[in-house]
Amino acid sequence: MLRPSLFAVAALVAAAPALAGPYDAALTGAHRSEASKARDAYRHPAQTLAFFGLKPDMTVVEIWPSGGWYTEVLAPYLHDKGTFYAAHVDPAGGERAQAAIKRFQDKLAAAPAVYGNVKVTAFGKGAWDVAPAGTADAVLTFRNVHNWYMADFAPDAFKAFFKALKPGGVLGIEEHRLPEDKPDALMKTSGYMKVSYVRAMAEAAGFKFVGASEINANAKDTKDYPKGVWTLPPNYAEGDANKAKYTAIGESDRMTLKFVKPR
Repeated sequence: MLRPSLFAVAALVAAAPALAGPYDAALTGAHRSEASKARDAYRHPAQTLAFFGLKPDMTVVEIWPSGGWYTEVLAPYLHDKGTFYAAHVDPAGGERAQAAIKRFQDKLAAAPAVYGNVKVTAFGKGAWDVAPAGTADAVLTFRNVHNWYMADFAPDAFKAFFKALKPGGVLGIEEHRLPEDKPDALMKTSGYMKVSYVRAMAEAAGFKFVGASEINANAKDTKDYPKGVWTLPPNYAEGDANKAKYTAIGESDRMTLKFVKPR
């Protein structure tokens, strides 16, 4: 059966006007809530994906999509010509992991015209096969490296990404950024990571560093909060305490790094 074209998908799910940018139909689609769209000002999805060099005919793996914020953009963008793997948490992780996967799958099922081609795989400690080996053009992860570092499997995660990618394939990373002069111990508690450490793990796995972008930088982020990065929006770990202050800061200061698997 022929798949509907990207334009047909956009018409079905978005009723969006024809815009100039390659991601506009996905970003303005009716499948995205206003709350999701409000995050665009902090996360710069079009600029970020352009920096990673995404094309609509690629095979792309998103690692740990969580609630699917980036999935809302990637799935319709890749729907027509590409292949999209969403490597969610490993269900072997227990009830909490299984509940997170169910919420994500329910989201996909609610809009089959957008998400019908999403291939859900598992990723976690011991679950490394995020996509068939050597098939991915890009592996992308957004604000996740700290989780793997805190759980003591970050180096193995980078090895798994290297295995999934084709030679010449791209690893794109967005992560909360810890200043290089801060103690390394903060990476275990704050949710922030040092660029040097992320680079070292990627390069140890075999990746070549291509470049960094300041697309997701935020100079207002002081990175010294009582409950780490989760103090800032959208989590607001302190609840209503100082909420106006943290709203004014916005989301975290983030590194945006691009690596390649050598040919």
